[in-house]
Amino acid sequence: MNATTHRLMLGTLAVTTSVTAMLSSCTQTTHQQPKLTEASNAATVSTVKIDGSSTVYPITKAVAEDFKSSKTGKNAQVTVNFSGTTGGFEKFCNGDTDISDASRPILTAEMEACNKNSIRYIELPVAFDALTIAVHPQNNWAKDITVAELKKIWEPAAQGKITRWNQVRSSWPDRPLKLYGAGNKSGTFDYFTEAVVGKVRASRNDYVASEDDNVLVEGISKDPNALGYFGFAYYEENQDKLKVLAINNGEGPVLPSRQTVEKAQYQPLSRPLFIYVNAKAAQNKPAVKEFVDFYNEKAPTLVSSVGYVPLPEEAYDLNHVHFYTGKVGTVFEGEAELSLTIGELLRKQAKF
Repeated sequence: MNATTHRLMLGTLAVTTSVTAMLSSCTQTTHQQPKLTEASNAATVSTVKIDGSSTVYPITKAVAEDFKSSKTGKNAQVTVNFSGTTGGFEKFCNGDTDISDASRPILTAEMEACNKNSIRYIELPVAFDALTIAVHPQNNWAKDITVAELKKIWEPAAQGKITRWNQVRSSWPDRPLKLYGAGNKSGTFDYFTEAVVGKVRASRNDYVASEDDNVLVEGISKDPNALGYFGFAYYEENQDKLKVLAINNGEGPVLPSRQTVEKAQYQPLSRPLFIYVNAKAAQNKPAVKEFVDFYNEKAPTLVSSVGYVPLPEEAYDLNHVHFYTGKVGTVFEGEAELSLTIGELLRKQAKF
């Protein structure tokens, strides 16, 4: 057993011990705060309104479809839309939705907006994503790209200047470089710009932008000169139309995959995905409570089925604890945390 494996095992043991302790006290805490349990018998509202991240959308949509055919969800009306993480939080903090899908943690300004409108939220991580850099299948010159090269392409100073492939790497051909990426209402835009450029929302603007990842997939699949970025699930679903580039952060090129995310090798583009639940809706609307219960139960299987990386069982156990004790707030401080690993996320959740 090497030292890295030994440290990982010790970290997992520590997290598991912490989770077990929390679960053992969960029954007492739930008795002290029975609002979520009692609500299922106290109200008849059967609607669940969800909006937010297009990255998280495939997971939530899959959960909603299964929920509607389940015994508890057959009478519920679940609507799942996407307007980007930022757009979703605008609606959520205005009280227009019950659940907000998010591909980054809630930001300080959004926390203030929710607080202004007396919206209390429960933060539940549901999966990990490998933010993916894709090109057209006919691209036979690029197999990998460095983080520094991505910055050279996407930083604001590149606008109108870095327009050809050979300007990025001299061995690449003198061909037009056509860019596709997340729109500015997207959490993917926020995370990518911070991870690659070094500053949130700092980006060139002369590219095809959309909060709909399918629009980006379609554009790249038809453009031999294209390069773009989006959530890993959209690559998984369209592998016949796209080619993925390995990311080199200084330690060699690494392809996005479940294995490289779990081993904390695909950095800095691995990131957690979340749902945020309106705490009052969870208490007063049985369908919301039942849907979140169902989501947490089915997430490990459905996350994998749509192409993302499920969290360890301990994470979903912690979600259960936090949801039933009405643990509102965030383990983040109003900003995304770059290069976060699954183990680090677990430790944050266990301390919450």
